[in-house]
Amino acid sequence: MNPQSVEMNTIPLVVDLDGSLIATDCLWESLLILLKSNPFYLLFVPFWIFKGKQCLKERVTDFAQIDVSLLPYRQNVLDYIQTARNNHRQIILATATDKRIAIKISDYTGIFDKVIATTKEKNLSGKNKLEKIQDLIQNGEFDYIGNSSDDLPVWNVARRAIVVSSNNNFIKKVQTIQSNIEVLPITYKINIGTILKAIRVHQWIKNLLLFIPLLLAHKISDSELILKTFVGFFCFSLSASSVYIVNDLFDLESDRQHPRKKERAFAAGILPISFGIIFVPFLIVLSSLLSLTSVSLEFTFVLWAYLLITTVYSFKLKRIVIVDVLVLAGLYSLRIFAGSVVGSVYLSPWLIAFAIFLFLSLAFVKRYSELLLLLSAKTLKSSGRGYYSTDVELVKTVGISSGLISVLVFALYMNSREVSALYHHPQMLWLIGMCLLYWIIRIWLIASRGKMNDDPIIFTVKDKASYFIAFIMLSIIIVATL
Repeated sequence: MNPQSVEMNTIPLVVDLDGSLIATDCLWESLLILLKSNPFYLLFVPFWIFKGKQCLKERVTDFAQIDVSLLPYRQNVLDYIQTARNNHRQIILATATDKRIAIKISDYTGIFDKVIATTKEKNLSGKNKLEKIQDLIQNGEFDYIGNSSDDLPVWNVARRAIVVSSNNNFIKKVQTIQSNIEVLPITYKINIGTILKAIRVHQWIKNLLLFIPLLLAHKISDSELILKTFVGFFCFSLSASSVYIVNDLFDLESDRQHPRKKERAFAAGILPISFGIIFVPFLIVLSSLLSLTSVSLEFTFVLWAYLLITTVYSFKLKRIVIVDVLVLAGLYSLRIFAGSVVGSVYLSPWLIAFAIFLFLSLAFVKRYSELLLLLSAKTLKSSGRGYYSTDVELVKTVGISSGLISVLVFALYMNSREVSALYHHPQMLWLIGMCLLYWIIRIWLIASRGKMNDDPIIFTVKDKASYFIAFIMLSIIIVATL
């Protein structure tokens, strides 16, 4: 055995947890679980913080249990640790996380010899962590894996700094205090594209429903109303994005068990939870100010109603069978109502009835596609939902029926007074009914073949046939109006 091997075998490797071994922060994860179980715990958080960060961590851990098997572990860090273990090095987990969580992670991974972590007496961060490491190793040499400025005091004393980062400025900062440095790069980068994907800009297409009342009232040429509706569109879009972030934050565990959703920015640890918690109120305030100053107070009330319903949906209603799809259908219809408020357009009861049944069908399409994934994975119950894979046929039946009822409502609408007043050739609208019938059956046919991998609205945006059908229906409306 050469001298270098002896040295490598006797130098302990100390590993940080939050942001280093895992791409998230255990305290934020615990806080989300706590608030998800009971939002009123939020009232106690300031008192716990006042008593010290270690008190906060202790109390939150008392009431919130993290499933450590679902945390986003960094594979390159795990590989590095495994190589060190193969060289018979002592591996120590040193973290500011509550010791109970750290022990769970150590037991789950099975790669650590010792654990030092935060207790109710001391928060193990920065210099406190360095002192604990030195006491444990008896002032001997050690290598340290870390990722943040809190680790600088430890790196300053360590034999080698292993930096988990792709931030060149931060890496240079570490190099000013430690010449012996090794970098374990993060494979992803946080940029504007990451943020746009997290707020789901592609989902904003749903808010084009605000223009439906103007289109059907034949006021689409009114430039003032169009501009006002565009502002309303952005208000709804910003509010919807805040809700998407809330959903992602409170669905971390279920998303991490989903074959596609596990790649979402918050579930994968690409974006920190703290960013989401700060960005949500920013989006809500921005959309509300824009609505109050550029649209109307009435529209703002509708916007706030949307936020309230979606918040309740995120916390509770999405887990209640059938209620979840009814709420989704109602939220789509609420967008149409919001459009009528912006343009001061009379909203026909026929349009509301048609929208509710159509969007109820599309909501069932989404659930049906999710249940097909459960069946293929041989899983009985949907994580975070109230559905079982055995519900798949019932969901399909009710969904198809709802879609067909929406076409029936449209057919009855064509005999109403509103149609006679708006169209010179109302009989032409029967062709729209046939187009709708074809489109709905086609959507369900695609879903039944297991090819509906997206939200049906998003699928429609990507579907060339849907564009062609929409063009035909718009052409029919124009001809029927002339």
